[in-house]
Amino acid sequence: MINITKSYLPPLEEYVKHLEGIWERVYLTNNGPLVQQLEKELKDYLDIKNLLFCGNGTIVLQMAIKALGLTKEIITTPFSYCASTHAILWENCTPVFADVRADDYTIDPLKIEPLITEHTEAILATHVYGNLCQIDAIEALAKKHNLKVIYDGAHSFGATYKGKSALSYGDISTCSFHATKVFHTIEGGLVTCNDDAIADKLNLYRSFGHRFDDYIDMGINGKNSEFHAAMGLCNLPVVPALIEARKERFARYDAQLDLSKLQRPVIQPETGYNYAYYPIVLESEAKLLEIKAALEQVKINPRRYFYPSLNTLPFLKTTQPCPISEDIALRALCLPMYPDLEEEVIDQVCTIVNSYL
Repeated sequence: MINITKSYLPPLEEYVKHLEGIWERVYLTNNGPLVQQLEKELKDYLDIKNLLFCGNGTIVLQMAIKALGLTKEIITTPFSYCASTHAILWENCTPVFADVRADDYTIDPLKIEPLITEHTEAILATHVYGNLCQIDAIEALAKKHNLKVIYDGAHSFGATYKGKSALSYGDISTCSFHATKVFHTIEGGLVTCNDDAIADKLNLYRSFGHRFDDYIDMGINGKNSEFHAAMGLCNLPVVPALIEARKERFARYDAQLDLSKLQRPVIQPETGYNYAYYPIVLESEAKLLEIKAALEQVKINPRRYFYPSLNTLPFLKTTQPCPISEDIALRALCLPMYPDLEEEVIDQVCTIVNSYL
């Protein structure tokens, strides 16, 4: 079975070496030495001042919303994984959906400004497939209207903009370290910010709002374990090689697919891309379903990602039409992409896709 992705696993002996240290220390969680080491190495790798390793990529979005004191409307994208909208709803804020750009599927700054009201407090934008948002335009809008900016960078580890990590922008940026990501810790997440006071607040929120017997603020359990940190410490040194391997497979897809009959997202200028996914957008949902079924028949599992357009979620109380997102969500299909994906599998996928175009 070929799935949309396959988790990279380091040599077992490297992981076991960390496990032996865990067994010797009997220190399993609560900001242990491996968690602290991973945070330090991540700061160095990303060149980011304030960074916390947390439980997953959703809880860091919730922590970000809480740390910025948001309680009203947050303008966000409908073309994202549901976690971005769910975090807004979970924190009792109201998502307001701005449609996406037709060429790269990221939130359209031109659609954001007309939605800003006296109730708007922030913009929560998602970097899509590792392709970055219109960062300069979004941050100019935020400055003009005194709004906070949160970037959901679940797909963007290893990606850069103007030579800086994608995770260094905004008031707060978040990332997922789920097992399917370019860099993973089995389960995990990351939150970064440039403001020291907000960083202190996030640190408190991660661990129930107290330090030892001093209860300072409310909080939740956003911690992660030594076992997850150990996986991260094994995987971080090979991220450049993993991205390069993804790039090679990306190029093979590009060379063999009939791109004249497909739509592909345009990579933004000055972006250092991480090749997190290989999405194609087909001419219709019917064509997508045909190709998906044909691939599944030979035990190759693509994924409809992102689907559905989040402004159509059935439990929303109010929403806005987003015709571009709604259209792209019906036609977008991600093909298998991971560092050791075999060339013959890519060839087989391309042959099947091309035969239906």
